[in-house]
Amino acid sequence: MLEVSKLISIPIGKFHIVFNQEVVVQWAIMISLTILMIWATRNLKKVPDRKQTAVEYFYTTIKNLVDSNMGEAYESYIPIFGTLAAFLLVMNLLGLIGIKPPTQNYSIALGLALCSFLLIHGNAIKKLGFVHYLLGYGKPFAVMLPINIMERAVFPISLSLRLFGNMMAATVVIDLVYSALGNFAIGAPVPVHLYFDVFDGALQTVVFLMLTMIQVKVLPEH
Repeated sequence: MLEVSKLISIPIGKFHIVFNQEVVVQWAIMISLTILMIWATRNLKKVPDRKQTAVEYFYTTIKNLVDSNMGEAYESYIPIFGTLAAFLLVMNLLGLIGIKPPTQNYSIALGLALCSFLLIHGNAIKKLGFVHYLLGYGKPFAVMLPINIMERAVFPISLSLRLFGNMMAATVVIDLVYSALGNFAIGAPVPVHLYFDVFDGALQTVVFLMLTMIQVKVLPEH
């Protein structure tokens, strides 16, 4: 797989802003998905063609996930989770074309988890109001305050470590297979890619989405 390398380094005093392969890949994915979604949702018809059928299938899949895990009251969140699902899935599947998934970099996994953290707590504040949101940290008893703070602060760390750990492990295993096979790697690693790139990449996307959805729903209720 392609190695991560510095592409651009901009010095600002003693610090350097580094744009490496993973940052460039992320932006390429965001731009590509934006163009794809604009093209895919143009000229929608009552009788869908293949393009529209694929879009509607993706929308229905995300809608079913939201409805089953959060309830119909949260259907306004479908665009958020649909965007997150598409972005995360494409990043996780990049190993199929020989590019290391950006999610095997912990800073990127943590950034995604922090976005989920902001969504979860932003929704709670919206539902409860800021005062009642803060009072929730002292429930059911005031002595639970430190534990509640720790529990909520640890969530983005555990979420990011789960994504990072699985994607990093998959990348390492695939690299080891190629190193072991050497010139005999033609065709042989296909089952490895199917499991670690396709199955594991899709699974980690679903797990990330499910945990975020559950927290968005559950936090205001507690």
